[in-house]
Amino acid sequence: MPLVPATYPTFERAYLDVLRHLVDEYEYRNAPRGAASRESMGMSFRIENPVERLPYLAARRVNPIFHFAEALWYMGGCNDVAMMRYYAPYQYSVSRDGVTLGGSAYGARIFQPAVEGVSSFDRVMNLLRTEKDSKRGLIPIFEAPELAVENNPDVSCVVAIHLLLREGRLHMVCYMRANDCYRGMVADVFSFTLIQEYAAVLLGAEMGTYTHHIGSAHIGDRDFDRVQQVLAEADGSPHREVPRWAMRRMPTETTPEILASVQQHETALRTNTGQYRPQEIAALALPVYWQQVLLLFEVQRQLAHCHTDPVDAEVLSALDPGLRWLVAQRWPTRMPGPFLEEAQ
Repeated sequence: MPLVPATYPTFERAYLDVLRHLVDEYEYRNAPRGAASRESMGMSFRIENPVERLPYLAARRVNPIFHFAEALWYMGGCNDVAMMRYYAPYQYSVSRDGVTLGGSAYGARIFQPAVEGVSSFDRVMNLLRTEKDSKRGLIPIFEAPELAVENNPDVSCVVAIHLLLREGRLHMVCYMRANDCYRGMVADVFSFTLIQEYAAVLLGAEMGTYTHHIGSAHIGDRDFDRVQQVLAEADGSPHREVPRWAMRRMPTETTPEILASVQQHETALRTNTGQYRPQEIAALALPVYWQQVLLLFEVQRQLAHCHTDPVDAEVLSALDPGLRWLVAQRWPTRMPGPFLEEAQ
C-alpha cells in the first residue's frame, strides 16, 4: 500500500477516479437518515496543482457562480442564510432558525474573531510568518457540541484544514468527517483551495499541493444515474493531463481590502441595487481576476432578476472561455443565440 495518497495533476482527474471507485469498488451500502448511498471509508487524494479546481464536464454542469459566492461567503466569516439562499435555495433547509447556519458555515469558524479577538485564520498566518516549518497551522472546524443537538440537520462535514509552509510553497490538508463525492466534494475542494491560494498570496508563498482526506466518502442513490453519465462522458473523451481551460491564478495584490470591495459589489448585484456593464467592471480598481468574479455575479443577477430574458451577450463575451463554457452548460436556455453552441 502506498504511504501517500494517490496524486493527480488536477481536481477533475481526482474527481473522476473517486466517482469510479464508489461505483465499482464501494465498501458498504447504507442509508443514514434515510439517504441510501454507496460508501467507502478512509479515502484520500492529492492534487499537484489545486488552482485547477474546476471539472469541465458537461454532464456535471458545474456552477462556477455558486462556487465563487460560497468561497467569498466563507472568506467573509459569514453565517447568514440570506446570501447563500440566493445562490443555492437548498441551504435554507438546514438552518435551525431560518436566519443563520451553524456547522456548514465553515467561514465563521475560520475567519471570525475568536480567541482574544483574533481569527483562527489570522492566528495561523501569524504563526507561519514567524515559524515557517510549523506543524501547528491547523484550523479546527467541527465542534463537539454539534452532536449534542438532537436531530441536528447542520453538523459540519469538515473536521479541520491544515496549512503547512514548506520550502516556499504553501500546502493544505483537509480532513473531512464525511463527503458527498458527487455534489459536496466539488464545492468543498473549490472553496478550500481558494482559501489556500489566498493564504499563499498573503504569505508571499507559491501554491503547494492540496490533500483531501475523507472519513466517509459516499454517493447517494439519487445521484447514481448522473454519476454514470459523468463517467460515460469522461470515458468517451480523450485523456486529459491538463484542463481544457487554464484557471487564472489569484493575483499577488489580493488583500483583505480587495476582498471587502468584491463583497460590497456582490451585495449590490445580489440585491439588484446595482447592475454592471463589462466596461464598468473593467474600470473598477480591482485585478482582472476579481473582475471576472463580478462578471459571474452580474450573470447571476440577470438570471435571478431578469426572468426568462437571455443573459446579455456582452457580459458573456467578457468572461474567460472556461467560465463562459460552464455558464452555458449550466443555463443553456438562457443563452443568447451565438452562445447556444457552447452549451451543446
